[in-house]
Amino acid sequence: MSLVRLKIKGISYSQTQNGAYALILNEVEGDRKLPIVIGAFEAQSIAIALEKEIKPPRPLTHDLFKNFADRFEIVIKQVIIHKLVDGVFYSSIICERDKIEEIIDARTSDAIALALRFNAPIFTYKTILDKAGIFLKFSSKDKENESTDDSIMVNEILQEGETVEITGSASDGYSELTMDELYKELESAVANENYEKAAKLRDEISKRQ
Repeated sequence: MSLVRLKIKGISYSQTQNGAYALILNEVEGDRKLPIVIGAFEAQSIAIALEKEIKPPRPLTHDLFKNFADRFEIVIKQVIIHKLVDGVFYSSIICERDKIEEIIDARTSDAIALALRFNAPIFTYKTILDKAGIFLKFSSKDKENESTDDSIMVNEILQEGETVEITGSASDGYSELTMDELYKELESAVANENYEKAAKLRDEISKRQ
């Protein structure tokens, strides 16, 4: 079976279903998206890995695993989402130590959180993407608002109990803060391990720079 490489398009929470988070993966050489429901902790961990500027004061569980693996010279070579059963994705982590390769079963959310920390590629099989992938066609005008369309698309899927959205919520009034206030809020959010708020603050700061 042929493998298809995936990249992370985004991660966020749903505006319509409390407690629901999702990771949206996009095929590297194509337009299909693979939405996967994940837990709140894993969503936070993946968001931290994606936001290079946000550093938690203490290592999260996946950071601890990375530190442990580095100490014992274990490298994650790749992650493969290899099975889909009743809406649940199953993944394998391909590790290597002393030129010996091992395959470890893992939840997809954990596997991706670790892949990000090891800069390891993420793959799935073409058959899985054919079955669960979502293909969107845009007009030139629609492409300018692609993230909005994705938000609508994922919320509709969520209502069917499958997956969630990728776009962030409104700025929560951050647009009214000065740059100094934004940086103070960002520092406080990171110190309190409120990484969702930190990511929104960082986005607001980035928009003004």
